[in-house]
Amino acid sequence: MNTPRPHPTKPGQPGARDPFGVHLRHWRTHRRLSQLDLAQEAEVSTRHLSYVETGRAAPSREMVLRLAERLDVPLRERNALLVAAGFAPMYRQRSLDDPAMASARRAVDLVLKGHEPFPALAVDRHWNLVAYNALVPLLMEGASAELVTPPVNVLRLSLRPDGLASRIANLAQWRAHLLERLQQQIAATGDRVLVELHDELAAYPVPHVGHDTPPAGGELSGVVVPFQLVTPNGVLSFISTTTIFGTPVDITLQELAVESFFPADAQTAAALPALVAQAKAQAGAAG
Repeated sequence: MNTPRPHPTKPGQPGARDPFGVHLRHWRTHRRLSQLDLAQEAEVSTRHLSYVETGRAAPSREMVLRLAERLDVPLRERNALLVAAGFAPMYRQRSLDDPAMASARRAVDLVLKGHEPFPALAVDRHWNLVAYNALVPLLMEGASAELVTPPVNVLRLSLRPDGLASRIANLAQWRAHLLERLQQQIAATGDRVLVELHDELAAYPVPHVGHDTPPAGGELSGVVVPFQLVTPNGVLSFISTTTIFGTPVDITLQELAVESFFPADAQTAAALPALVAQAKAQAGAAG
């Protein structure tokens, strides 16, 4: 069993009623910056920053946004900073089904559809499945009904023993990779839900995978971590990339990620077109 490295200290995010200085101190310490470091980054005096943090001075809206930018605070939490300082929130959060988000939804659907015959899916900030293309349901077959009933959490689906875990040929390698990605996301966002998800995933038993497929070597060794899934068509091996919106001003878009999988070997590339045709036929029959 691979033992993941401990994730960063569990963040105790301030509550909605906490003053601005508490929020500021949380993010400054979370980013491991001294008051002097942050003052230099934000081009303000250390004394003024100290007064703002202790509540002796009230920040302007411009100052709140400048500090949030220097601290790389996610848009969702920038709203919390603004409210704590007495200002209206700046960033909206709308469902992808909102008419105002139609262009973004089309862009996501184009990416997913255009990636066929390879699998691709979109997830929110907590790794809940938002959208996917034709091949994804076929790869999820065999998982328990609970795990594929919306909202579907793709990390839970991947690593729970009654999910895909028993079918992942390089489970220990893939598990360590997912937990490491989650640790990085926690460090960036300070999201308590992700901390709880990490602890849940790390506590899952690692089932014995009775397949002889070793961790990928050759050209992939030391470059990427493959996802190797055992299917009736043999072991399908993928490498993945993550796509995010470049300049989002909406919370939903900032937190949306598209995971695109590419065949890592010739056998997988050859098998995928037939699998997509099978998936579409199944979807047509069900509809």
